[in-house]
Amino acid sequence: MNCRRCATCCTAPDISTLSKPVGEPCLHLGTNGSCLIYPTRPAVCRDYVSDEICDLIDAPTLEERVANYLQLFSLHR
Repeated sequence: MNCRRCATCCTAPDISTLSKPVGEPCLHLGTNGSCLIYPTRPAVCRDYVSDEICDLIDAPTLEERVANYLQLFSLHR
C-alpha cells in the first residue's frame, strides 16, 4: 500500500526516539503531511510500512483518524 500522506502514523502512536507522546503530532511533521527530517528520520519511522491499518482507521480528518487509531489499539492520550 502506498503512503497517503495522511499523517496519522506521525501523530497517533508514540515515538520514543523522538520523545513524541501518543496522540500528538511529531515536531518534524510538515503542514503538508511530509516529514521535515525524512533523510535522517529514526529507524522506527523508516521501517514503518503502510498496511491494512490505514484502511481500518480511514476518516476525513486527521483528528478522526487519530481517534480511530487510538480506539483500535486501546490507547489513551
